[in-house]
Amino acid sequence: MGNLGLASLLFILSIFLIPQLGSAQLRQNYYANICPNVESIVRNVVKTKFDETFVTIPATIRLFFHDCFVQGCDASVLIASTAGNTAEKDHPDNLSLAGDGFDTVTKAKAAVDAVPQCRNRVSCADILVMAARDAISMSGGPSFAVELGRLDGLSSTADSVEGKLPQPEFDLTQLNTMFAANGLTQTDMIALSAAHTVGFSHCRKFANRIYNFSVSNPVDPTLNGTYAFQLQAMCPPNVDPTIAINMDPVSPRIFDNQYFLNLQQGMGLFTSDQVLFTDSRSRSTVNSWAQSSFAFQQAFITSITKLGRVGVKTGSGGNIRRNCAAFN
Repeated sequence: MGNLGLASLLFILSIFLIPQLGSAQLRQNYYANICPNVESIVRNVVKTKFDETFVTIPATIRLFFHDCFVQGCDASVLIASTAGNTAEKDHPDNLSLAGDGFDTVTKAKAAVDAVPQCRNRVSCADILVMAARDAISMSGGPSFAVELGRLDGLSSTADSVEGKLPQPEFDLTQLNTMFAANGLTQTDMIALSAAHTVGFSHCRKFANRIYNFSVSNPVDPTLNGTYAFQLQAMCPPNVDPTIAINMDPVSPRIFDNQYFLNLQQGMGLFTSDQVLFTDSRSRSTVNSWAQSSFAFQQAFITSITKLGRVGVKTGSGGNIRRNCAAFN
């Protein structure tokens, strides 16, 4: 093959390879020769935070989800707003992100950078991925190896969040469409939704289901009657907007498959939870994972690994921030 033919072939190959370069850079043990103890450093910080407050667990997991769904897994959700820019974290959909998640990443970054060999060598995006994994395993969920090698994003705007995060009132088609936009299947969506097995929600997020669902049915008929009564007791009309309740009423501090058992009983807190059981397209998956904790955990590992590959920044598309809350 002549030089021209070879050049043409390489150009064609580059076109097909470019979209894959970001996720292809990711690999397990990425920091083995850069910062060999990084995973244990992050894990120790998460454990210390967890011992202080359980909120660390759902806060860190949710922070990871909200980061990846907006501009990819690039730590853009960690950026603080400035006089000239309203950042992602200050969009209304992110205002409910608990401060403990941000604090976990900040402290983990400080601990990593306290090691001279590691200073400014590990991205905030990777620290968030490791911290989320540790939060899952520490609360009873599966332990798994994470792929690393992300760079931190160079942009964070509140405008970029609009329409990118799932809403509590979504139906199955809306959920599938939003997850598909991130390269995730319906199976991935159902597995990742089970993160609602830990964590909290403010009453206003589901008030319509227990008070004014429709003219003929003030209470959503897909909601378990006893559970609806309990929710009304915990969330009376005009409740303090800061009041939050457990999303899983049975085992709220354990990352388990109870989420799916709850759906079978009509105890999904959000419409977007309960629809996974009421819609025939997804019910069989719910039933399968309600029956087998092992099958759910394996599916969850697959799906959260795929989530971690979304929109990964490489090369000139990102850098490693010295401060996770500010651009370099």
